[in-house]
Amino acid sequence: MLWLRLRGCGRAAGPSAQSGSAAITGKIGVRSHIRRGAANRAHSNNPLCWLVQPSGGRVSGDRRRLLEQWLDLVRPEWVGPLESASSDASFRRYWRFAYQDWTLIAVDAPPEREDSARFARLTRAFRQVGINSPEVIAEDHRRGFLVLSDLGRITYLKRLTTTTADALYGDAIDALIKLQVGLSAADLPLYDERLLWRELSLFVDWLLEALLELELAASEKAQVEAAFGQLVEHALEQPRVAVHRDYHSRNLMLSEFANPGVLDLQDAVLGPLTYDPVSLLKDCYIAWPRKMVLRWLARYAERARAARLPVPADWGQLVRWFDLMGAQRHLKAAGIFARLAVRDGRHGYLADLPRTLGYVEELGGLYPELRPLAGLISERVRPRLDGLNRDR
Repeated sequence: MLWLRLRGCGRAAGPSAQSGSAAITGKIGVRSHIRRGAANRAHSNNPLCWLVQPSGGRVSGDRRRLLEQWLDLVRPEWVGPLESASSDASFRRYWRFAYQDWTLIAVDAPPEREDSARFARLTRAFRQVGINSPEVIAEDHRRGFLVLSDLGRITYLKRLTTTTADALYGDAIDALIKLQVGLSAADLPLYDERLLWRELSLFVDWLLEALLELELAASEKAQVEAAFGQLVEHALEQPRVAVHRDYHSRNLMLSEFANPGVLDLQDAVLGPLTYDPVSLLKDCYIAWPRKMVLRWLARYAERARAARLPVPADWGQLVRWFDLMGAQRHLKAAGIFARLAVRDGRHGYLADLPRTLGYVEELGGLYPELRPLAGLISERVRPRLDGLNRDR
């Protein structure tokens, strides 16, 4: 049986935590019941403030049709044209639909691939510490469906220019510090050595071998492994804070209030201090001169220290952590982009590989321990990648 519970409108008549639970979120303390499809609407100024217990039953068909059927169960007047809102580097799909005077987002997160319950828990936790993340309007974790508030259509990536960047990054840094200071670490998995190594293996498994079909010599394999070891070591020596893990220009939405809106937060972990700052400032989707990046990093450091975050007093140490954490992230991202192309037939991210790998190449001239890896990328990976992109 499907239970829908209204947060802020009293308790549901049934257990909301059981398998197949769902929820409707609202702000006004009124509730009504719908049983066996017969609606008994509550008198409320908020049209989302209600409780429903449909009669259950199995639904079938493709995922979009399942989603439409679920929306019809939840609230029939919601069902209308679903407009593709976006897709990300996962199995989730997002659909925008009009509802009265605003729009909402329907999320299809196949339960065998995605954990919608974790997303719902985390977005509520983000909102509690002052982050403008989506509000959960309805949820059905067994089916993998959500309805969320709509944070808009304009990503940071669409608005970042040399004119706007200072203000936009200033807002994003302030929001990030709220996250790092306020989000409880109690329920966050640890970004540990095993996970760091597993992410780095994506670069070898999916970019070098699966996509580019490069065979490394024994000496090259040893150089790559040595570089990976250095990156993991420097990541683990950093203070641990809450980490969004994909804090970049495609997941930050321009917002009139509480800018930015923050999306794609379901992979949050407890991890290295500089992970989110480098994700933001050395973005896989937009690059800035190093001088500007370091100026924004200094702004982060100043504000983070004022918030009593454990930022090192040694500027050189902070920059080193930042750069090497960035190398780990960019190698992982390059592997993910390759996996999306090879495994999932999603080739759009291949255009971002040169920029992403360029960050690692740049560090070869700054950090001797990365020089062999940067050379491998420049001499063997980039020519093969350029040829692949030309063929496409």
